[in-house]
Parts: sequence; C-alpha cells; structure tokens
Amino acid sequence: MTIYDNVLNAEGALIVGAGLAGLFCALKLAPRPVTVLSPKPLGLGASSSWAQGGVAAAVGLGDSAEAHARDTDIAGAGIVDFELAESVAAEAAERIEDLAKWGTPFDRDPDGRFVLSKEAAHSVNRVVRVSGDRAGREIMRALIEEVRNTPSIRIVEGITAVDLARADGRVIGVYARKLGDRYAEPVLIRARATVLAAGGLGGLYAVTTNPPGVRGHAMGMAARAGAIIADSEFVQFHPTAMAVGQDPAPLATEALRGEGAILVNDKGERFMLDEHKDAELAPRDIVARANFRQIQQGRKVFLDTRDALGDRIFNAFPTVTNYCKESGIDPSKDMIPVTPAAHFHMGGVKVDDRGRSSLAGLWVCGEASCTGLHGANRLASNSLLEAVVFGARIAEDISGLEPINKSLPPYLGIEWDEEKGQEAEQLLRNLTAVQQLRHIMTDYVGVERSEEGLKTALREIRELELTARDVTRSYLNMTTSATLVAAAALARTESRGGHYRSDYPDKNPKFKDHTTLTITEALKIRDAC
Repeated sequence: MTIYDNVLNAEGALIVGAGLAGLFCALKLAPRPVTVLSPKPLGLGASSSWAQGGVAAAVGLGDSAEAHARDTDIAGAGIVDFELAESVAAEAAERIEDLAKWGTPFDRDPDGRFVLSKEAAHSVNRVVRVSGDRAGREIMRALIEEVRNTPSIRIVEGITAVDLARADGRVIGVYARKLGDRYAEPVLIRARATVLAAGGLGGLYAVTTNPPGVRGHAMGMAARAGAIIADSEFVQFHPTAMAVGQDPAPLATEALRGEGAILVNDKGERFMLDEHKDAELAPRDIVARANFRQIQQGRKVFLDTRDALGDRIFNAFPTVTNYCKESGIDPSKDMIPVTPAAHFHMGGVKVDDRGRSSLAGLWVCGEASCTGLHGANRLASNSLLEAVVFGARIAEDISGLEPINKSLPPYLGIEWDEEKGQEAEQLLRNLTAVQQLRHIMTDYVGVERSEEGLKTALREIRELELTARDVTRSYLNMTTSATLVAAAALARTESRGGHYRSDYPDKNPKFKDHTTLTITEALKIRDAC
C-alpha cells in the first residue's frame, strides 16, 4: 500500500517527529519495526539540530545524580518532581554512552574524559559538549546515519501529522498529509503504538529561536483528541537570542556566559550584577526578564564576549561565530545585540515516568511532553537529556507490544521537493492569521504577563478561530496550544520560573504543584473572558 491510499498500516510502532527524542526511540526499538514520520528530510526542521550547549550529565569527578537533580529542582522553582529528576540524572551516563556508540564525537581531553562546560544554574561543570557549540547538529548527524543504516526503521519524509486517530477508546495512529496538500483528505496511518515526538511551540511567538515548523502542533493535536496537558503556562524565553532582524532569531548559547561573557546595555552598564548574586549565570527566567526590562526602558542589550573569549571564540564557538559573520559582527571586537526569545516549553502533554499519556496507545517524548523534570524553568541542557532518557524508556515500554522483525520494510518516503517545501513554509509564515497569532502571543503571553493582557489574548485567539480565512487542522492545533498556554497563565495568579505576572509578582504557596488542563477546561476559561 502506498502513501497515496486512504489507509496505511505502519506494521509496528509509529513515531511522529524526527528530532532527537523520536530518532533515539526508534533506534532503541530496533530490531522491532518502526515507522518515523518527518515533515522534512531528516535533520531539517527539528529543534534538536539547533541545540548548541550539549547534554547535561553528572559524569564528572565529584558530581552525582543527586547533585544534578538538586540543581534541576532549584532552577525549576519548586515544582520539579525530584524523584523523577534524580532517576533521569542517574540514567544520563548510560544514554551518553549510547550516543557515543552511535557515533557522536563528544569533546574529550587527552585522557579520553568528556570535556564539560558550565551553564547557568549548574553548581559544577556538567554539560557534555560537541565541537564547542555544535552538540545538537553533531548528535543528530550521528543518529541520522545510524537510523539510515538500521533496516527495521522506515522513514517517511515530506508528510505531516495533523490529527490523532482514535477508536475503541485508544489512539490507533494519526491522520497525515503530504507536503503541500493543505486541503486534501488526510491519510490514516494505523499503528499499535503511537509516539508523539513532534516538538514544542516556540514558533507561536513572533520572536523565537525555534525552527519555523515548531508551532505547538503536537500539543494541540493531543489536546484536541482529549489528552491532559500539564504546566502549559511555563514557556522559557532564552535571554540571549541575537537581535539581528532574523526569523527565527539565531541563538547565542548560554555557554558563552559560562565562559565569562557579560551582558551590558548601550550605556555600558553591566546590569545583571544588581539583579542576582550569580549575575549572568542566574536562572534563565531572571536573565530574560532583566534583558526584557532594559529593552522596555528603551535601552539596547549586548552580550560582550571580547574580554572573556577574544579570538578564542572562533574555534570554541563556531556556530555563534557563523551567525555573527552573517550579520556583519566580529565577536572578538564587537558586542552581540541580544533579546529574549521564546525558546523552550516546559509544559506539554502530561506523561508518566514511562512516557505514557492519558490516552491509551499514545506515548509522548521530547519537548511535546511534560514529564515533571523541568518544573517552572528548565535547567540548561536538560532538554537533550530528557529526550534521550524518555526515548529509551518509551522504547522499552513499547517493546512488549511489538514482535522482533529484522527484515527491511518498504521505504515510504516522498521525494523531497526543496522548492515546494520552501513555498509551503513561506505560505504558512505569510498567512495573516499566523502572523496575528504570533504577535498576540508575544504581546500578551510573553516574558511578562497580566490579567488584562491574558484576557485580551484569549479573546483575540477566539476571534481568529472564528474569522481567519483558510483555517486548517494545522492552524487549529496552533490556536489550541496558544489557548492552553494563555488560559493556564491566567489561572496561575502568581509568578514562578518562566511564568511572570506583573500583577502577581510573587510566588504563592497555593500554586506549588503542577497544573493540568484539558482543552475543554481551557475553552471554558477563554469563553469567560
């Protein structure tokens, strides 16, 4: 059966998304059969490929899983599941070895030990890196090569899931469309086990570091099918996206500040010294709000790497150096203009410690999920760790459902048309309704929030759903996710981690736990505005 028919049987597990979490899960399922859906050719469009810092792992001398979990808990502002964090940290070394086994060229010293970097809110050097700031790209390159050489993994490129399929009280697969077929009837792809690993929602904001396609589709899709969503109000804004007029905004990795780079405004003032005892290495939400307030006051903010790194930046941080070069900046001589940008979603589809969602037959991993690891504010470089740990746990959980089959399944890829791919993305980017939604989220559901702004956002999102032209399932997934974020933010009348309310600037003990929400409950909040 071909992808052009109405129904396709995946003949094994089905993984939606081809970032780190999805590919790691697929490899861990081998030699059991698995089909991976990727909207673009492998390596393109996944946030994992853009990660610069590395993988947080307690593999250094004197470090421990308990210490890693403790730092995670402190950064998460009181609502991290500590036992879960400790168990994830304890698995880190084994998952790092998996990545190394599959060809990831981690940086090592002359004795073969991992080179470890320090990032914000870590108490020790703990971030395992690759080529300085190329961790995501190099990890993905290695995994893609391994995936392509694994006969039990079938890749379907150029196809996007738009809905979960349900029958008899469980998820039985997804409805999906080929690239460019916005109005054609979706094809049903059936599977005994469906893994949703299709990313976060940073692209719902006008200023983001995420790839263009990362716009809340996974969480929206699951919510519309009835899944419970957790902690959706907690969006992390990276404090140092490069303010160079690009969409998405290039990222100036936190590791630069770990190496001693400082933040100054256009008056030459190093303002973080007055904001937090750790200055530039304070938790990300604190640094992001400090930068945001400088900009709100009419100041410009710069990351100054000149004294800390000088010419060493060119070899130590080649990704950032290339971004600078594209914008006419010499970071050894010039300061880098920066701004907060939507970067990571701590919330998502609520899952247990095996990655199981509230919907039978559906597992979720990566940024689409909410595991309880991140709390209100993700600790730097814990995202890649979470992706591999839960990718492995889900594979183990599913393994009992799938027979071992070492035969090569038929390749179902659609020939990738780069021109058509660019046209489809440009069309989505230029849709007035999409632009309006992104500005609503940035203006009212961004770094700082208020009751008035959140209610305005919810009213305007509802209006977009009612009046926007060319509304598709994909767009409804976006507005569903936006509604969930704004509704949860309105309900949490306190400030904690990545969620800051200017009208409720302090923590409230009443909100010391995770929040859960269904789309039905979120729509009731929206309709009351």
